[in-house]
Amino acid sequence: MTPPPGKKVLIITYYWPPAGGPGVQRWLKFANYLPDFGHEPIILTVDPGKAEYPVRDASLLDEIRPGTRVYRTGVSGWYDLYKKFTKAKTAPYSGFVNDGTPSLKQKLARFVRGNFFLPDARRGWNKHAYRAALRLLREESIDAVITTGPPMSTHLVGQRLQRVGAARWIADFRDPWTDIYYYDKLYPTALARALDRRYEREVLSRANAIITVSHYIRRQLLAKSAKIAPGKVRVIPNGYDARDFREECPKEEPFTIAYTGTLAADYPVGAFVAAIKRLPADRHFRLRFTGAIDPAPARALDDLGERVERQPFVPHAEAIRQMKRASLLLLIIPDMPGNQGNLTGKLFEYIGSGTPVLCLGPVDGEAAAILCAQGAGQTLAYDDEEGILAYLNKRLASPPSPRRDHAPDYSRESLTRALAAILDEHED
Repeated sequence: MTPPPGKKVLIITYYWPPAGGPGVQRWLKFANYLPDFGHEPIILTVDPGKAEYPVRDASLLDEIRPGTRVYRTGVSGWYDLYKKFTKAKTAPYSGFVNDGTPSLKQKLARFVRGNFFLPDARRGWNKHAYRAALRLLREESIDAVITTGPPMSTHLVGQRLQRVGAARWIADFRDPWTDIYYYDKLYPTALARALDRRYEREVLSRANAIITVSHYIRRQLLAKSAKIAPGKVRVIPNGYDARDFREECPKEEPFTIAYTGTLAADYPVGAFVAAIKRLPADRHFRLRFTGAIDPAPARALDDLGERVERQPFVPHAEAIRQMKRASLLLLIIPDMPGNQGNLTGKLFEYIGSGTPVLCLGPVDGEAAAILCAQGAGQTLAYDDEEGILAYLNKRLASPPSPRRDHAPDYSRESLTRALAAILDEHED
């Protein structure tokens, strides 16, 4: 094992194993590789017994690098009230995919969340995280503090620590803040929008450095204030961990088209379903959708009958096996303003699997450019039924592609090297 590094970085994150889903992977992987670049990660997160995770994946606990110190705190939250009020069994998934068509109670709950719990309902963790972070800063020789959002309220912890003269602060934006695609579903008033934007500007202005996942989001963040120096905002995209893909997985029979993750109402499937219906009857294939599906796309998929297999969320390792065993992977970029910069972690894991990718989304977006550059698949417009049909016929007519090594620049190790370079910079 690597000897203890001399530089310590405090990573403040709400989502950490046993939380599941895409929000966990980024900093779990960074933390696993940081010691190789001379930095010891110290994790500050929430007690999982008191947290509200849309998805849990206890298997990820085994992926934490041995020796990583993890500190967990209590939390004061609003989601207990939310669940009692709406009778929801879990916190909302991203984009409220598990809400379906919202009831009057759900709309009211969203309104309360979007106007009285700013920047988000998980702000109840802040006072616990702040006290624990302050203690760690006093007891340890911390060189840098990193906050990551969503939830964006986590950045307010970093801002408060900075006010008391804490270590250098880096804010990580895995998603946009006030430009997030489901923001209007919270029914914010003009006053709430103004207050939320002020929080956003203050974080962007006061953080010593900012990192985000795409160049499009970087431009969005820079547009928030003329006081934000362009060199302050860096892009470190999501990626894939080559170690997760070592297992040999033979291709399934028949030809399998797989989709993993959330499928919300903003993910158009109409033209895809229409193209599937037009495939020749002698084509043998099946479709597998793994994850939460909004009722609207679910109804469209039901039209395909027994060819569609639906599964709930599976552990991360099983999701990767499904990617590798499939013959074609379906990626859908949400149909929303600003989706040109949507670069989910799933995109890079799809690439890392070596399985061809059919992407539905903006053909001029960053995801399309990356897929093209890596020779990993094709991006088509949501309504391009003819193009989708032609691509499906092409893939069905050819044997599954063999495993290939893709995109070394997007490996988690390479991306952590870029993060370590930022951590090694001296504060201006």
